[in-house]
Amino acid sequence: MSMSIRERFHAVLNFRKPEERLPMVEWAAWWDRTVQRWEGEGLPRGLDLAGSLRHFNLDPMFCLFASPRAATCPAPAVHGGAIIESERDYERVRPHLYSDADIAAMIETAKGQKARHDRGESILRLWLDGFFWFPRRLMGIEPHMYAFYDQPGLMHRVNRDLTAFSLRTLDALDGVLKPDMVGFAEDMSYNNGPMLSRDCFDEFLLPYYRQVVPRIKAAGIKVFVDSDGQVEPMIPWLEAAGIDGVFPLERQSGVDIRRIRTNHPRFLMLGGFDKMTMSRGEDAMRAEFERLLPVMRSGGYVPSVDHQTPPEVSLENYRTYLRLFGEYARKGARAA
Repeated sequence: MSMSIRERFHAVLNFRKPEERLPMVEWAAWWDRTVQRWEGEGLPRGLDLAGSLRHFNLDPMFCLFASPRAATCPAPAVHGGAIIESERDYERVRPHLYSDADIAAMIETAKGQKARHDRGESILRLWLDGFFWFPRRLMGIEPHMYAFYDQPGLMHRVNRDLTAFSLRTLDALDGVLKPDMVGFAEDMSYNNGPMLSRDCFDEFLLPYYRQVVPRIKAAGIKVFVDSDGQVEPMIPWLEAAGIDGVFPLERQSGVDIRRIRTNHPRFLMLGGFDKMTMSRGEDAMRAEFERLLPVMRSGGYVPSVDHQTPPEVSLENYRTYLRLFGEYARKGARAA
């Protein structure tokens, strides 16, 4: 009997050769404009994520998520704007944060996924808001950067509360199912490197990772960080926090998964396929898969688009990508 979808995913995360092929996943849904274009080019209309994954014959990977920000929480006036500016503001909005009702809703979703997951027919990743990401959502993009220096007490208070919420989330899920990976949403790099210093990471993020990550790893679950941009300088920081891997490994930011594998041989990776090649035809996509193939064969790497497929990619080109993906997923499961 061949490996299940879930078994194949775990084999790769544990540096074992999977049977037949590597996992073939889209870790995030496609952009709405991409789907709209494809519907105009023949994709059946109105497919949900599960239906789209079936249509494209991809391994189903779904996300479980309990938001620490309830639906009743005030929204920022503009994208990236502030919800709070002070401790007093935090007190005002705190009744709209860290809701057990949101955890309960996630548990109901997990129960609906459980039977299929138990049969090995799907991969489940748990999303947790990270200790850079969530304060930024509350404070706004620019004020958050100043808050490391101007409001350290508030930064720590938010992350203490977020830690407690994350631990409650893990405790609640523990009685239902075991996700295949946990990813902390962070987005703390840009195209040239991290947005914060190692000192700021160690002071404001590391103490909270060290409370949550061991709880996850004690259950035998691999822990990732989701950060766009150039993440390579940050990998030693993440390793010190007990993080096992990172995604989505954006090529446009200069991320080189071959260099990561050389410098960090046991570090896990998800993503890495340069989405900008997908509108340029089969030769460009094949060259990109050839670039990735040695790392695919090394283990510990789940290939996928390095972010959501952009609307410049036609349905025909996406189908070409999938055909090549299948070919190289089989090559990646074999020795060189």
